[in-house]
Amino acid sequence: MDTGSSTAMRTEDFGTLGDGTAVHRWTLERDGTRVRVLTYGGVVQSVEVPDRDGVRAGVALGLPDLASYLKCTGPYFGALVGRYANRIGGAAFELDGRTRHLTRNEGRNHVHGGALGFDKRVWDAREITDGVELSLVSADGEEGFPGRLEVTVAYTLDEGGALRIAYRATTDAPTVLNLTNHTYWNLAGADSGSALGQRLRIAAGRITPADAESLPTGEFLPVDGTRFDFREPRPVPEKYDHNYVLDEGVTGPAAELYDEVSGRALTVTTTEPGLQLYTADHFDGEPFGPCAGIALETQHFPDSPNRPEFPSTVLRPGGAYVSTTVYGFSVR
Repeated sequence: MDTGSSTAMRTEDFGTLGDGTAVHRWTLERDGTRVRVLTYGGVVQSVEVPDRDGVRAGVALGLPDLASYLKCTGPYFGALVGRYANRIGGAAFELDGRTRHLTRNEGRNHVHGGALGFDKRVWDAREITDGVELSLVSADGEEGFPGRLEVTVAYTLDEGGALRIAYRATTDAPTVLNLTNHTYWNLAGADSGSALGQRLRIAAGRITPADAESLPTGEFLPVDGTRFDFREPRPVPEKYDHNYVLDEGVTGPAAELYDEVSGRALTVTTTEPGLQLYTADHFDGEPFGPCAGIALETQHFPDSPNRPEFPSTVLRPGGAYVSTTVYGFSVR
């Protein structure tokens, strides 16, 4: 469909859930970037950008059809994650003197929104300038979280083909909220094998170290002299699954990824205080092998509801959760 906007858009059927709910796919295209977004899970199914020779290829790991997404739920390919991205220890937190118990879906802990998180919901969609806005209502008590939550997430393409994801949410009762997008990037091409060796820079001088359950210890560990130091670009050499504390006051990208062979470069700019670097070493070959993509999840810190020393994730009535992350693409 042609709306007269700077971004060309079209929508099509993408399948039907067992209960008859229809799923649609939106395609956005501008200045060499083509993005496909599903109403199922708010999934970024594909991002196609050119290399230095002008050859366009997919650089985000995605699946071919709805059945594959319904079957392959663990990796959260390209999905919107909520209500709480990352982990909450013991699947519980205290808010205003009351303990809230959440769904346990990773041992004793809660991860990525629970058994029926935002990644498994079908979102309503409407066309907006240069993109599509997805929306849903999360009922009070869903997965244990308090408050009726109204959420919108806008996917738009900026001039130059950058993908902008803008989140907004309100609640009718005090709650906690931490939203992210879980796209895995491989700038050599989504089907090119391991993404290790691509050059990464993260504007972060500290991480929040984690224990054996991937829960933060509460410390802030300087990256200087450690394998976690990506303040200068260097190849990603091995597996990572760690939260980086982004440097305050940074005006440029929070992270940059570059593939020397294709010349493709990705920049990540965000309003969030943290970034989870995950190299997908647990992939088993169905359908992608280990480290086939690198996730750069902009977020608040893991287990923040139980860590008063971390930036707060509390959202109260009358306030609004507002967050924006922009993925920019270029060639060198």
